[in-house]
Amino acid sequence: MLALEPGTTDVGPVADVVAGGGVVVLSGAGISTESGIPDYRGETGSLRTHTPMTYGDFVASEAGRQRYWARSHLGWRTIARAEPNEGHRAVAALQARGFLSGVITQNVDGLHQAAGARDVIELHGNLDRVICLNCGTTSAREVLDRRLREANQAFTAEATRINPDGDVELPDDVVRTFVVVPCTVCGGILKPDVVYFGENVPRNRVERCYSLIDDANAVLVLGSSLTVMSGFRFVRHAAKAGTPVLIINQGLTRGDPYATYRVNLPLGQALTELLRETTGPSHA
Repeated sequence: MLALEPGTTDVGPVADVVAGGGVVVLSGAGISTESGIPDYRGETGSLRTHTPMTYGDFVASEAGRQRYWARSHLGWRTIARAEPNEGHRAVAALQARGFLSGVITQNVDGLHQAAGARDVIELHGNLDRVICLNCGTTSAREVLDRRLREANQAFTAEATRINPDGDVELPDDVVRTFVVVPCTVCGGILKPDVVYFGENVPRNRVERCYSLIDDANAVLVLGSSLTVMSGFRFVRHAAKAGTPVLIINQGLTRGDPYATYRVNLPLGQALTELLRETTGPSHA
């Protein structure tokens, strides 16, 4: 097959590989930008102005947890209202038509599932769930949202810029008025069921991903800079085994040296074209 230079806008050779089936998708924040959720490291990435909450900061102090929950309380509402875009719908369609053997996402927004994708491995968890760090009880974020609303009826701040982790910026004086609620089972500390910066992805989840990669005919990376090792390791693992790695992303990625092809296009446009070419007459 013809190797493409980095930065190409031709998705045809990617469609040729996807048409063979057995493709595992690995998606990142870039696939959700067209749904109004910014990425971390793109041209307008949130890391340019925003420092995400780390696991150490969250567990170390009550003030840190208050800051997180005040900001996330507003940010989650924005993410909860976000709708899947053409990129998410294309991935779901490719899976429904039998071309994909798995979907792994680094995102915590649930938009792949909202678009109809099945059995998605959420590498970093999902903001829709909450877990107690003491007793391990999990619950729906909607339930916590109601409790936080009741405990903070005078809290009137409005979200401005939303970050990929559901966080927003708020002044310190506003944060200090926010009331955090405990676990209803044991009174312990509640945390969103997501993997913070500085926290490890659960081992069984990592092993499930490796299993998918080992059985794949190709790996298709969508909208990820692959800067974080939690996703990059799967690309490196696939390449070492000789499995083709296809990358569609706006901008350079850490995985480029391992890529068979790399396409530089917005994800909605690229995946719409990919879906059309994969399901067209030449791939019937």
